[in-house]
Amino acid sequence: MIWMKSLFYIVAASIIAFSPAIAVSETLSVDTANVSAVFSDDSGSWELIHVGAKIISATDAATLAWRASLGGNWFAQRRPAAYSTYGDKALNRGFNYFGGLQATHADGCATTSLKAEGFERIDEGKDVAHIVLKHKDRDYPFKVRQHFRAFADCDIIETWVEIENGESGSVRLGRMDSFAIDLPNPGSPLHLLSVVGQWAAEAQVSEIEIPRGQTVTIGSRGGIRDAWDANPAFMLSIGGRADETSGRVFGGALCWTGVWGASVQRDACDFVEIRAGVDASHGAYVLDAGKKMVLPKFAFTWSEQGKGQVSRNLHRWARLHHLPNGMKLRPVLLNSWEGSFFDFTEKTLHDMMDGAAEMGVEMFVLDDGWFGRGRYARNEKNRETAGLGDWYVNKEKLPHGLDGLAAEAKNRGLGFGLWLEPEMANTNSWLYYEHPEWVLSEKRRPLYAGRGKSQVVLDLVNPIVRDNLLAQITAIFAEAPDIKYIKWDANADFMNIGSHYLDDAHQMNMPFDYTMSLYDLLWQIRERYATVDIQACASGGGHADYGFLAYADEFWGSDISDAAERVFIQWGESLFYPAQCIAAHVTKVPNHITKRITPLKYRFDVAMSGRLGIELHPGEMTAEELVFAKQCIAGYKRIRPVVQQGDLYRLVSPYGGTHAALMYVNEDATRSVIFVYGLAWNDLRDFPAPIPVRGLSEKRRYVIRELNMVNGKTHSPAVDTAVGGAAMMAMGLPVKLSGDYDSAVFELVAVPDGISGDR
Repeated sequence: MIWMKSLFYIVAASIIAFSPAIAVSETLSVDTANVSAVFSDDSGSWELIHVGAKIISATDAATLAWRASLGGNWFAQRRPAAYSTYGDKALNRGFNYFGGLQATHADGCATTSLKAEGFERIDEGKDVAHIVLKHKDRDYPFKVRQHFRAFADCDIIETWVEIENGESGSVRLGRMDSFAIDLPNPGSPLHLLSVVGQWAAEAQVSEIEIPRGQTVTIGSRGGIRDAWDANPAFMLSIGGRADETSGRVFGGALCWTGVWGASVQRDACDFVEIRAGVDASHGAYVLDAGKKMVLPKFAFTWSEQGKGQVSRNLHRWARLHHLPNGMKLRPVLLNSWEGSFFDFTEKTLHDMMDGAAEMGVEMFVLDDGWFGRGRYARNEKNRETAGLGDWYVNKEKLPHGLDGLAAEAKNRGLGFGLWLEPEMANTNSWLYYEHPEWVLSEKRRPLYAGRGKSQVVLDLVNPIVRDNLLAQITAIFAEAPDIKYIKWDANADFMNIGSHYLDDAHQMNMPFDYTMSLYDLLWQIRERYATVDIQACASGGGHADYGFLAYADEFWGSDISDAAERVFIQWGESLFYPAQCIAAHVTKVPNHITKRITPLKYRFDVAMSGRLGIELHPGEMTAEELVFAKQCIAGYKRIRPVVQQGDLYRLVSPYGGTHAALMYVNEDATRSVIFVYGLAWNDLRDFPAPIPVRGLSEKRRYVIRELNMVNGKTHSPAVDTAVGGAAMMAMGLPVKLSGDYDSAVFELVAVPDGISGDR
């Protein structure tokens, strides 16, 4: 009898594995110009039957889809869920122990099994396709609406999830991912690329193979500086490790600023589950009866031409659809921080403005040290231990106030900007003295403080706290209405997991609610001051994420401004974020962190591949350096539209070589800029192989000019000649470097001869 039972399972599994395609009740797709996601409710649950290169017909996808469960035996079989859930038995022949959603229902049941309940199309115009897959638990009044919005002009699909609790009691969400799809055997091997790091070492590129039967997870649980340990974005090479120009790559970025996690699971049968979203492992989120919640967006794309195309798709999406002012050119600015730190007077700042104006800078930004009153005033003596939370000007230090500084900047033709750290307070502040309950703290435990044993995080979940911050910021703009720029800093993570505003049952809602409350505050500021530029800073690159960039124009790449280090950091950040978002500054030498000395030209050349800025006191520069800086800034303004709005091609990686190179090409391929950076000089290899060139028009000829030359020295024999785009892409650009920190910037301009600009 035992052998008969075994035979039954074998026969049953064979029938399932090799049965012909059954009738499909609904098949639909959401498409960009080159990418498709195709869905079916073949089994009564929404399945993802294709994500990848463009499918012309959803019916064709249904015909070709693998409809049987994947796996060698009954218990291992899984089907490709459009949104996978823990405990699902409809799409898993047994039990799904994974999934992107885990809900403990009001009666204590800890599993979720979703059935399809139709779909909805939302009309947003001809270039946007938006569908909503409707799911409902088979046994509970618990609903999930899964959005997919596709942009034809950038090959990006945004997806997010809405959850509705129709039960009589609270549901506890142990996992609540924005993106949780299953793929049946997409191809192997699989390689996951992410960027990881810490303070002064952000965005270091990491790539590993995912072995069969293992899961690779990345994430951040700090709550505020979410992009430090790992950035909330990744690329997955499928069927072999992709490079910049070849290979199949799935890439995506989570638009979130709080605790997050992402993972790729490759099971024993090569079934792949990809998840990304809010990390609730610190404690389940309590969703009360009758309540709804919207999870953050995940933006993803697909490339058949390697990692470079994933980057270009994300960059274009950010400029066209995500950034508040994505098509606005970013200004050249001078930030006061490394030029004066906390030790400044009005005269110090006026002198810096004079030098900034002389060099051609467009914006002056006053950094930390301008605020607070009385015993809690921020100054050189107490440095980082007082004043946070008291956002009013220290008139003893700046007797003419912010309005006086803004007027001085305006008189010199400069915009005026200001540093703030609104998410934080010092225990040495009037705000904390009057309202200690406004900071995150834990019952029965002593308050833990960060920098200077004084810094704490404000409880933004409390609307009274947000209203207070908004009132203080509004008062700043009332005093100095000419403020054009805010540097928004955040120099701590969650140190005390507790909110005085939330009741006992909802304490673990704090991390998610904090981030949503932060967005509410940022949205109100954006609504009031729509034309003001905002930089997302958090001890360097800790706020480098698309969640914050829904409200900010750029992020501070890293507190380390050493140009040699920035080559690597900006390379990693460019994988997911466009150049206009990456603030890169020229600072003095020796660098205050590494003590490294690099030439002024090298520092400018590196910073010019992002949003160029200056962070030193011009009064400490020589006359020759000021002349050179003015020349570089003028050149940057000319190439700025190409760098900030063009397509990026990463040409030579800095990892493992003697040099690095990248280039930007504008939309019609009439202009391009190439950057080359020496890293480790070798007497036998100081003449590198010709720099590969990409993205030009084969039909055009380009005049090659070199920028930022010193004493007329050129780095290529092709400078000041006109060369065909086809020849350059076939042969590369010959470049000669000398020394570790030699560098070159080349501008390519198409000859205006009326020849077609088709690439």
